[in-house]
Amino acid sequence: MNKFLAYLRTDTFRKNLIIAIVSIIVFLLVIFFSLRFYTRHGEGQPVPKLKGMQVDEAIELLESQGFNYQVDSVFQVGKAPGLVIEQDPDVNTNVKANRTIYLTVITKNAPEVGFPNIFEMTFLEARAVLSNYGIKIGDTSYTSDIVRDRVLEASLKGRSISAGQQVAKGSVISLVLGDGKGASEVDLPDLAGSTLSEATFALKGSSLGVGMVTYEGEISDTTGARVIRQYPSVDSLSKVSIGSKVDLILSNGTPVK
Repeated sequence: MNKFLAYLRTDTFRKNLIIAIVSIIVFLLVIFFSLRFYTRHGEGQPVPKLKGMQVDEAIELLESQGFNYQVDSVFQVGKAPGLVIEQDPDVNTNVKANRTIYLTVITKNAPEVGFPNIFEMTFLEARAVLSNYGIKIGDTSYTSDIVRDRVLEASLKGRSISAGQQVAKGSVISLVLGDGKGASEVDLPDLAGSTLSEATFALKGSSLGVGMVTYEGEISDTTGARVIRQYPSVDSLSKVSIGSKVDLILSNGTPVK
């Protein structure tokens, strides 16, 4: 132990220690400046603002400034196709030449989804379902139906859509809804050959009424007289409004349409 302590006090030890310290310092300086040169510390250029640009314009700008790029696409309802919505690194970030800039853009081709079965749903239910599928509602119209706002038909660009049919996300469809008033028109029955009582019964069953009743020719038995003409006739109208009156002409002769 005494020899070791004595050695620490010798000139040889001091020289070796100084050499070792200097060697370490030189080594660290070489590494530091080598890394500084290799990474070109402090050098670079700011990333331009790309968010909000069309992807073609953004790519042209990146190429002109020597950047590489990578594009990823997503779909968002209501956003213009080709629009840059995200960039990485952010604007004004100082990066080196040839750095890859990552862009997220709105896809130009909307993905397709199976049209959901919204028929017989209420309008509010259908709207919620369609929203989940990324489908918009455009025009709505009403037709006779006993249930108010019940979805009866759906169409896209004038063409009827059925459940399961493939449609693009973001599509705007039209709906036909029930008006809650029921049918406003009914089929006009053909009363030719019916007696007055039979015709009256048939008209009541169709929510219609008997209008003017006249007889033609010699009538020997009014109860046996049969309808030979009616107004309106089934040849002129197939449907009439509920509650309409039908005029009858009866005879003991042969019915005429």
